[in-house]
Amino acid sequence: FLLSTDNARLDVDVVHRYLAFRSYWAKGIQRATVARAVRHSLCAGVYLGDVQIGFGRVVTDRATYAYFCDIFLIEEHQRKGLGTELLKFLHESPALRGVRRWHLETEDEHSFYEKHGWIRTDGGGRWMEIVRPYASDR
Repeated sequence: FLLSTDNARLDVDVVHRYLAFRSYWAKGIQRATVARAVRHSLCAGVYLGDVQIGFGRVVTDRATYAYFCDIFLIEEHQRKGLGTELLKFLHESPALRGVRRWHLETEDEHSFYEKHGWIRTDGGGRWMEIVRPYASDR
C-alpha cells in the first residue's frame, strides 16, 4: 500500500463514484464539484499498486485550522488498518505541521476516531475535534 498527497496521482473518478453513490454524506454530488474540492484541499490517496482504494481530504489554512472530510476506503479494503494509516499520514503531513484545531463530522465512526484522540464536541452528535496546544501553550 502507498499513501500520497500528490493530487496528480488521484483518480477523481474513483473519488466521485464513492462519494456520489456510496457515501451517506455526499450522495449525488457532481463530478465537477468533487474535482474543484480536490483542487482546493490537501488530499491523500491510498493505493494498492496503481489502483486507488482510498481517499481523505483536509480543508485547511495550513496554519491553525483543518477540517477532515471525505475519508473513505473501498469496502473490500476496510478493517485492515488502512484507515488508521491514512489518519496518521494526514495528521503528520508536513503541510499541516503546527495546525492546532482539527474538526470532522461523522455519523457512524465515532469509536474509530476516539481511539485516535478525537473527542465529541456536541454531546452525542456528529462533530468531533482534536485541539493540539501551540508550543507557547505548553
